[in-house]
Amino acid sequence: MKKANKTRRNNIIFLLIIMLLILPQTRQPIQVMLHKGLSYINSASSIDVSKRESLENYNWKLLDESGSIYDLNDAKGKVIVINFWATWCPPCIAEMPSLEKLYVKYKEDVVFLFVTNEDKELTTKFKENKNYTFPSYQPVTDGLFEVKSIPRTFVIDKKGKIAIDKSGALDWFSTSIQEEIKTLLKS
Repeated sequence: MKKANKTRRNNIIFLLIIMLLILPQTRQPIQVMLHKGLSYINSASSIDVSKRESLENYNWKLLDESGSIYDLNDAKGKVIVINFWATWCPPCIAEMPSLEKLYVKYKEDVVFLFVTNEDKELTTKFKENKNYTFPSYQPVTDGLFEVKSIPRTFVIDKKGKIAIDKSGALDWFSTSIQEEIKTLLKS
């Protein structure tokens, strides 16, 4: 009798979890929570200096939120963080709080480019709801980066070499990332 009750209880719990994952209203928050947990487990190590690829050029134009064109050539000689994201992407949403913290701390010294293909009004509303202050951009010309999945983030050193190339959610405000950025700023 106890075994039957336990089996029945487990089946009910299993069905409840499945229902929560099927319903759109609960699916995304659950996915975000899972990716947020994974972001603390995942790590982004810097690419060995001898193996870093260089940007072929800086010929890439982006449209900022005010409608002005941003030319990546303006970032030559600076440390750059480029994040490809979307408002509908659970791993993107999961890592955004840490990217916002990184942006707030280093925005005076590092060029941050949060790139999305989504409509400006949608991203602006998303950022306002979350109290994010980072700038968002839309590509105007074909990018230098072949991005097949999001989120994907590149950290580029002052010489145009890719120091970090990470796909998936990550805690971007971790000590190791901040140490890497400090090292890149010094070099």
